[in-house]
Amino acid sequence: MLASELSKIDVAVFDPPRAGAAAQAAQLAGSSVARVIAVSCNPTTFARDARILIDGGFSLDRVLSVDQFLWSPHIELMGIFSRAGR
Repeated sequence: MLASELSKIDVAVFDPPRAGAAAQAAQLAGSSVARVIAVSCNPTTFARDARILIDGGFSLDRVLSVDQFLWSPHIELMGIFSRAGR
């Protein structure tokens, strides 16, 4: 979705593949969405996508890690982002 198509959205959630969601984060950063929840299985692309959101006016309120794959070293990250004053 484009930033202009998000005008009636209050909260967005994205959970991309390991490559991340740079294009989606850029559209969210340019939108009027007040809160974003980002889920990621790759800390590197999570950091990149988080930087895009932060540079677009969001603040990172909280990061959670979930070790949902018992026999694997992989973790899922969840970040909660909001715009100041919302």
